[in-house]
Amino acid sequence: MVSTAVATALSSAGYDAHLVPVDGDLSSLRVRLSELEPDCAFNLCESLAGDARLESAVPLVLELLGIPFTGSPPEVLSFALRKDRVKQRLEAAGIPTPAGRVMSRGDDPCDLPFPLIVKPVREDGSVGISNESVVRSREELARTVDAVSARLKQACLVEQFIEGREFNVAMLGHPTPRVLPLSEIDFTALPDGAPRIVSYDAKWSSGSVEDLGTVPVLHPQLPSTVGARVRRAAADAFRAVGVRDYGRVDVRLSTAGVPYVVDVNPNCDLSPHAGMARAAAGVGIDYAALCGLLVRYALRRRVGEGSKTAAPARREASRSGAPGPL
Repeated sequence: MVSTAVATALSSAGYDAHLVPVDGDLSSLRVRLSELEPDCAFNLCESLAGDARLESAVPLVLELLGIPFTGSPPEVLSFALRKDRVKQRLEAAGIPTPAGRVMSRGDDPCDLPFPLIVKPVREDGSVGISNESVVRSREELARTVDAVSARLKQACLVEQFIEGREFNVAMLGHPTPRVLPLSEIDFTALPDGAPRIVSYDAKWSSGSVEDLGTVPVLHPQLPSTVGARVRRAAADAFRAVGVRDYGRVDVRLSTAGVPYVVDVNPNCDLSPHAGMARAAAGVGIDYAALCGLLVRYALRRRVGEGSKTAAPARREASRSGAPGPL
């Protein structure tokens, strides 16, 4: 569990780390936090009671209690969960992103050229994404939109599907992020005819065909000018959405060399073997150092707000989602 890994890393660095369960009872959470009086909270919450829409609830409690916490603020977490709103902001900022339309039903109008990709409008972690998500006809589009809407009880974001290479761009810092080494998804082991995407099974079904066929590769071969364009688009998206401390931006590179931002992930996966940790290790930041750096970001905000804390303290709460540790 990522919360245990984070707590272990922080304890090894000399912090007094406590795991605080979060199960939807915010009153009990407030009482526990008042008892602990943490210098900061390591926020790993992704949902409450299994509902990702409530991801921002715990950070809101932390703000009300005046406890600085790692990662993005609640308004950014709430905003980033809506893919359609993120796309609108990227477009307004002039950042390349595939053209998209919101569809609630399969017979809703859609004027985009095929191929398209169908995504649930308010999920992350590739929930609702499968091989059937890439569609190449009006019939496939209608069938997929209806299926996703019925299963997940929400509208779909339908985007132009960018045929090309895919890169994960991890970043640290705020407001100007440090771009960590690029990671490319190697799709060569996927079966012939399978769409070159990172589906839900690719992320969460260890040993599946999709998992084995989507291998992340650090430091991919890429012309320097193209790599610079990918990094710039990702950093611009990071700032435009308001991501704080750490996050990941996913970019598809078209055959014409245009980097299209397809997803912005504040508070991305911090598991020891996930992409964020791998990218940090690529520049000599090991897992313990990465966790400690995020704590220092949070403590800096406490000091900056005029707290009595004059130096980085060594007591904080490490927290995870549902039910899980804080």
